[in-house]
Amino acid sequence: MTWTTPADLRAQVQKLWDKGLILASLAGGETVFPRRLTLKGPSSSELTDRFDQGRSWIADLRRGSHYRVVMREVRHRILGANRVPDEIWIDTLDDALALIGKRRDAERFAQLAAITRNRRPSALPWLARHSLKALELADRWPLLLDIVDWIRAHPRPGVYLRQIDIPGVHTKFIESHRALLSELLELSLPPDAIDADAAGLGQFCRRYGFRDKPTRIRFRILDPELALLPGTTDQDITLDHDTFALLDAKVDRVFITENEINFLAFPNLPRSMVVFGAGYGFDRLAQASWLHRCRIHYWGDIDTHGFAILDQLRAYLPHAESFLMDRETLMAHSSQWVTEPQPVRRDLSCLSREEQALYDDLRDNRIRPALRLEQERIGFGWIERALDRLRFR
Repeated sequence: MTWTTPADLRAQVQKLWDKGLILASLAGGETVFPRRLTLKGPSSSELTDRFDQGRSWIADLRRGSHYRVVMREVRHRILGANRVPDEIWIDTLDDALALIGKRRDAERFAQLAAITRNRRPSALPWLARHSLKALELADRWPLLLDIVDWIRAHPRPGVYLRQIDIPGVHTKFIESHRALLSELLELSLPPDAIDADAAGLGQFCRRYGFRDKPTRIRFRILDPELALLPGTTDQDITLDHDTFALLDAKVDRVFITENEINFLAFPNLPRSMVVFGAGYGFDRLAQASWLHRCRIHYWGDIDTHGFAILDQLRAYLPHAESFLMDRETLMAHSSQWVTEPQPVRRDLSCLSREEQALYDDLRDNRIRPALRLEQERIGFGWIERALDRLRFR
């Protein structure tokens, strides 16, 4: 028997709750009630064949509370005139909440809506769209509004998140709620307080005008005569990207490598520098205008990701050359081949003809499936010979 039961009626209202529709109405969303529920009852033949069951079904529905049963009269050639349920209605929000036992939650949400309406009405649409999530955040909601209010009062403040001085708010709290705060700030800030070019959670600080932890660039000068500091020790130096941009290194060549051991072991070379490429974006590196007059050599793994990174680098430093990312190096080290876990498949637009041909062979598995030669597996003598050839270019 598939006739609608009181439990089915509760489930229908619970579904409205689970979709957030009931709470949304408290924050200015669409009105949900009165609402007609789905009702499936016995057919005429079923009433004849299961008369006692049908009578019990009618009695169960009519005993239920917090919904209204609309009856209609049916005339049956055997049973005569009978009144059966025709429609079920939830007339009020209060009835719906009582039916599913959510009055207390709704009262709590109504308080959130009242606070928001009073303090930051621009956030009400978010509250209506994400009512259940807002209910989960009820204890934290006033603090989140405090942060939005602070940023509105200090647009593009140019300070670190740590310097937001609000009782009960700390940096980790802000960072753990960046996604939600972004949505609220988009609703609350004027356009000139938002950097539209900065997108994604990683750009939160830049988008809303906070100072971000500076990108740090690590490098070694490969020519002892150009050492930046006195002494003969190997000078492994790390600077923030702004200071690096002001550097007067007097070098002609800059090598970029993604492997730390290769960075540390890179041989000396006249008027040259090696940069450890891990941990920062090429956009910050390219802010050093003096790099644009240097020859740039990028040394990455010979795999699809290595060429994708090279392609990305050329978006900022178009004149960058690849180093030891060629077919000859790959084939000479076949005993060192390993497997690339998740190869890149997309087209790359900034590769040379030779690089593109090798990239295509790798992504299309023409040499061996998911082939990779990691840069640290290349023989050191091979590296030195390649550098010797560069000396004369």
